Parts: sequence; structure tokens; C-alpha cells
Amino acid sequence: MAGPDFQFELALQREGCLSVAGVDEVGRGPLAGPVVAAAVILDPDRIPDGLNDSKKLDVRARERLYELIIEASTYCIAEANEAEIDAINIYHASHLAMVRAVRGLSKRPQHVLIDGNKIPADLGYPATAIVKGDAKSQSIAAASILAKVTRDRHMATLAQQHPEYGWEKNAGYPTKSHISALEQHGVTPYHRRSFKPVHNILCR
Repeated sequence: MAGPDFQFELALQREGCLSVAGVDEVGRGPLAGPVVAAAVILDPDRIPDGLNDSKKLDVRARERLYELIIEASTYCIAEANEAEIDAINIYHASHLAMVRAVRGLSKRPQHVLIDGNKIPADLGYPATAIVKGDAKSQSIAAASILAKVTRDRHMATLAQQHPEYGWEKNAGYPTKSHISALEQHGVTPYHRRSFKPVHNILCR
């Protein structure tokens, strides 16, 4: 199956939207760490080869593409932290991170392509939601790579403070070993207290 292309962006450019941002987020499912979003406006003349949904790329490919995207595009990476996730829920927190990423761009987009089926309510820009957009739009794929690499690096850094949870390997997702470490060592300040496995331990 072919990877993402630039057709959504080209169609918008033909309508006069020369600045199109792709947006994606990473980290809805983990029990620990922030949700991270990225917004990317690709330069049509400098689109890196091999862009794809970050989940379909190995670590080496993601790291290589991360550097190329940062070098050749306008981008912003933003997050919503664990406290915000607990306060407003993961759905709204992921939208908050997306809005922060778009608003943080140094160049104002004329249209935004959002991965998923919902556009954040307070985005403030014309936008299109694309289901599985990271596998269809190169701009969204680029955003997914920036968000994924940034979040994985962040979790690897946190793992140095709390090595027993294996975050450098599981990125905070609820793996068997992560759940086991939670049972054994308890909850850290980086765990999402509203998530059921964490909440259950706190309620004991």
C-alpha cells in the first residue's frame, strides 16, 4: 500500500491556501507522561523522502526523518501535561495540545489538516479532519513523526528518574511490565491519576 502523499495540500493550494499545516498528536493511551502534538507546514520543494505514519516507521527511520522535517519545514511541537489530562480528560487535552501547536507556528496557516474525525473547537483556523490522516497526508505524517520522537525522547529522560517503570521502552503505555511496576512501586508524579490502572492503585 502506498504511503501518504501531498494531494490534500495541493488541492487546497489550488483554492488559494498556500500555507497548509498538518497536525497530529501522540500519547492518548499511556498511563504516564504528557500528550504531545505537532503542527508542520512542509515546503513543497523540500519534502523529505519516506514520510509515513510514525507507527509504521522504525526508530532509526523516525529519528532520520525528524531531523529532515525540522530542517526543511515550519513547525511547532506542544503538549498538555499530566495534570491537564487529569483535569480536562485525555480527549480535550489532546485537542489542547493540537491548538497550542498550531498557534505556536511562526507562519500563520491558511488551512489546517487534522488527524482524526474531530476538529478542536477553539482551533481558530479553517480546518479539515482526516481519519487516518497520518497515512494519507504528508503534512500530517510529518507532524506524527515530530510528536512521536519528541514524546519518546521525553519519556526516556523521565525513565532516568524512575528506571523501574521501563518508560524508555514502553513510553508510558500500559504494558504488563509497566502495570507490574505500578503495583510494586506505586504512582509517580508523572502518572495520569484519572486513568483506571493508576486510579485503582491510588484508591486502595
